[in-house]
Amino acid sequence: MKPMNVTAVYLVSRFLYRIIEFARHWYVKSFHIYFDRVLTMLGALDRSFALKITAKNLFKPLYQDYSIIGYIMGFIFRSFRLVVAGALYGAILLAATVVYFVWLLIPPYLLMLIVR
Repeated sequence: MKPMNVTAVYLVSRFLYRIIEFARHWYVKSFHIYFDRVLTMLGALDRSFALKITAKNLFKPLYQDYSIIGYIMGFIFRSFRLVVAGALYGAILLAATVVYFVWLLIPPYLLMLIVR
């Protein structure tokens, strides 16, 4: 094999390797990093809303007031808190999903601009 052919094969193989590595980094590693950050943000938000604990105590009286008013107020306040927290969590997840899909579309868009 001629030295020129070896060099060309090496350059092509390195070029393909770098493209594959870029795709792996951009799509696979970024998913793990982004997913971890979104979960961390939701975990920090859960310290304020305590969704699971609020749902668990939905039918318990508010502030240990075992009168009928305590039960009614506890249910109303906790229901409102669950609805607000659920809507906020849903909005954050929707926004995070949209941002991530935009992130995924950046390389094909740039490639389309270059080829065009």
